Amino acid sequence: MRARVAGGAWRLPVVLLFGIFLSFPFYWMLITSFKRTGDLYDLQNNPFLFNERPTLDHWRLLFRETLYLRWLGNTAFVGVLVVAITLALAVPAAYSLARLAGRWGERAGIAMFLMYLVPPSLLFIPLSRVVAALGLQDTLWSLVLVYPTFTVPFSTWLLMGFFKSIPRDLEDAALVDGFTRVAAFWRVVVPIAFSGILTVAIFSFTLVLQEFVYALTFISSASQQTVGVGVPIFLVRGDVYYWGSLMAACLFASVPVAILYNVFLDRFIAGLTAGAVK
Repeated sequence: MRARVAGGAWRLPVVLLFGIFLSFPFYWMLITSFKRTGDLYDLQNNPFLFNERPTLDHWRLLFRETLYLRWLGNTAFVGVLVVAITLALAVPAAYSLARLAGRWGERAGIAMFLMYLVPPSLLFIPLSRVVAALGLQDTLWSLVLVYPTFTVPFSTWLLMGFFKSIPRDLEDAALVDGFTRVAAFWRVVVPIAFSGILTVAIFSFTLVLQEFVYALTFISSASQQTVGVGVPIFLVRGDVYYWGSLMAACLFASVPVAILYNVFLDRFIAGLTAGAVK
């Protein structure tokens, strides 16, 4: 009992410290989005508190004078399609490389990961020629076509590790019971690897949410832009930064993603295969 009390005594301050550290960016965005412009630019004021009455002017500017909601819809549309394409290609590819390709599977996985490391600044010119040849300029379908080029390689490499951690005995037992290889994969392996698949899905959607170079290159009209491009273009005008509206836009877009990460946090870190063979 004394050991438990002593352990809880030092654990609580550490958890509290990390909680404050991780929640501070959200607090900063929240308080900045409601501060008046004079309060923001006055160096004599306390930046962590309201020195003047809060205001909704920054939120009104964001939702009434920009296409922020349209950008959110565009981002969600592209993100859902890219996640679906990524999973459809990466899941079977990762399983094949992890289980069926032998030593060449690991080498191919490393090669795919190295493809992910190629910077977008080297690829957007040839990809823009492909987009132009297909007639997809200034459409969201250009992003749906291009984004899987960097989500699929990394997702495949990431899922290979999850599939390798699943004991082969489970699949062998399913084959003995009369399952085909495909049935054993979908009914045995995929449910166990759900945490890895979920991680890949959220990772891919997060990349779509924050990607800038491709969206800026392939999309020119305001109505077709995503959040990552529309917000800095329309809320940074010359040397004027609309900090309140910028923080409001960042807060509104990041909170759902943060909640999603926290809801499925246990699935990310849980060892779902522990004791599975037994």
